[in-house]
Amino acid sequence: MSDTLTKITTAQTRSDRSPNVLILLAIAVALAGFAVPWMGFSRSFLSLLTSACATALLATGVGFLVRQAGLTSFGHAAYFGGSAYLVVLLSVHTGMPGEAIVILAPIVATVAAFGIAFVMLRTEGVAFSMLSLAVAQALYELMMRWRDIANGEDGLAMQLPRELFGTTLSVFQRPGSMFLISWTILVVVIILLTLLSRSNFGTLTIAIKNNEERARFIGYRTLIPRALVIAISGAIAALGGTLFALYNGYVTPGILHWSLSGEAIIIAIIGGTRSLWGPAVGAFVFVILRDVAGDYTTHWQSIVGLVLITVVLLLPEGLSGLISRSLERIWRKTV
Repeated sequence: MSDTLTKITTAQTRSDRSPNVLILLAIAVALAGFAVPWMGFSRSFLSLLTSACATALLATGVGFLVRQAGLTSFGHAAYFGGSAYLVVLLSVHTGMPGEAIVILAPIVATVAAFGIAFVMLRTEGVAFSMLSLAVAQALYELMMRWRDIANGEDGLAMQLPRELFGTTLSVFQRPGSMFLISWTILVVVIILLTLLSRSNFGTLTIAIKNNEERARFIGYRTLIPRALVIAISGAIAALGGTLFALYNGYVTPGILHWSLSGEAIIIAIIGGTRSLWGPAVGAFVFVILRDVAGDYTTHWQSIVGLVLITVVLLLPEGLSGLISRSLERIWRKTV
């Protein structure tokens, strides 16, 4: 049966066949990231990179869902913002230890994603995307109107104790130290997703994406694996939301709005969803481009739009595809 499953799967992505030079580059980039706080960058730029890490986790979650299940979610802000809100709400309205709050928030978001998946998977295509958007917007409206608990559109400030995981809370709110924490989590997530995608589970989900009916015919149940992909995707986005809440110490309903989910999709397209690390690349490019363009014009969205159009027309595999092809050419010339 496993032989049959292998036959109905296509090549995972170009990145799965990447030469050793791509692996070496990935290691170099990961190590370079840990040196960023000591490179003399300004506090504002470090803060920008820290925010980019949280955004990269959100985009990675969206990209993983597209890659492994072929599904496009317009509602991942629900997991990102929901986890962030849980951190703040639990810190304000309960006496739970800070460590328990930080651990519990993404777990609750992941369980919710798994449960919601069984409802959303009754639909396909555009209907799935619209249903995911409806879920996120329902949570957005709830936080907007539930003023007694969430303080409505004014948002809510976090009230965690001064010490967290044996260190001061300020460590999580300084750009340099928080970047290291966020970067470490991002690198670990991408490594784990790479291992997962190359496991039997990863192969099965790709097979289901390519031909669900045939996967069922040879004896595989498809609902649970697809729901697990959504749950994992939601968990990654929830990690980003937790880091966002810890760093900013404040949340507003804007982090639940559909526009954030839309940004995540744009980022994933720019970076490329055929590789697991592509959306993270897209996140850093998007956040830095938005900041630079915003210094020159209030219409920075038009610049991002032009970049998106260029990528879609000229780089269908995204920036990660361009990087992979360039490295492959270099590898062939040097070997």
